[in-house]
Amino acid sequence: MKRLLLVMALALTALTASSQKKVLVSYFSASGKTEAVAQKLQKVMGADIFKIEPQTAYSDADLDYRNPNARCSVEMRDPKSRPALAKAKNDVSKYDVIFIGFPIWWATAPRIINSYLESADFSGKTVILFATSGSSSIDKSCSDLKTAYPALNWKGGRLLTNATEEDMAAWKKELEL
Repeated sequence: MKRLLLVMALALTALTASSQKKVLVSYFSASGKTEAVAQKLQKVMGADIFKIEPQTAYSDADLDYRNPNARCSVEMRDPKSRPALAKAKNDVSKYDVIFIGFPIWWATAPRIINSYLESADFSGKTVILFATSGSSSIDKSCSDLKTAYPALNWKGGRLLTNATEEDMAAWKKELEL
C-alpha cells in the first residue's frame, strides 16, 4: 500500500512538473523604465529573463524623438528598419510562453522588437506583449505586430507602466499561467 501511494505521489509530481509552462520575459529598455517593469514581471511569473539589446547602444542623442534625424526617428519612419541585435540568434526553444516588453515609440513597438521576432523561431510559442508608455496605449503595438507576424500565437497584451506586483499577479491568473 505504501509503495502504491509513493508511486502515485511520484507520478502526480511528474505530471504537475511537466504541465507547468516554461516562461521567458524578454524586453527592450531604452531608459530603464521597461527594464524595471520586466524585472517585476519576471519575479511574478517565475520566469527567466532576457534583455533585448541593440548591437550599438542608443545614446541620448539617438533617443531625441524631437529631432527628425535622431536614430530613433529615422528607424521609426522606416517600417522595414531592423536594428542589429547585440546577440544575433536567440534560443527560445525551451520556452512555452514568451513575454516581449518594450517602451512605446510613435504609438507602436520600436523596430528592434521586429529584429527580435525575426531572430528566433517563435512558432508553437505563446507570445504576450507588455509595454511602458507615458501617454500611448498598447493597442496599436499589438495590432501592428499581430499583422506583421500573423503565424504567431498571440495572447493579449498589457500596458504595465505603473503596474504593481499585485496587478501582475492578477494578470498571471487571467492568463492562466
